[in-house]
Amino acid sequence: MKVLNRYATATWRGAGLDGKGTLTTHSGALKDQPYSTHTRFVSEDGKAGTNPEELIAAAHAGCFAMALSFALAGAGHPPDELQVGAALHAETPDIDWTITSVKLTLRAKVPGMGREQFDQICAAVKAGCPVSKVLNAEITLDATLL
Repeated sequence: MKVLNRYATATWRGAGLDGKGTLTTHSGALKDQPYSTHTRFVSEDGKAGTNPEELIAAAHAGCFAMALSFALAGAGHPPDELQVGAALHAETPDIDWTITSVKLTLRAKVPGMGREQFDQICAAVKAGCPVSKVLNAEITLDATLL
């Protein structure tokens, strides 16, 4: 059995609306990356910092792209390029937010791949990607084979 352990830290100072924090990942990809209530709910341009939902969307897009690359190569059709977007939707009836859906969009350059096989592989990867499996949300995929 192989085991994969990853970790990140969050430091938060202050209370709720006025508080601010930083996120750091073990790899160093994020180092004291700012986040706050403002960067989560007001400043959606990302210039002031990040937010948990944006990081989940990035993780989902990255996980799906990598898993799909392995699956396509395993089927004898290694991709030239996979462009994956993940649009995460969260809503709240009051104060408790819930991630309700993620729409994955894919533009794939896969030489020699037929549409039916491509669709089958994409559907399996969408359901089986580790990030898809951890999310309690509707996940849809709009896939374009170029």
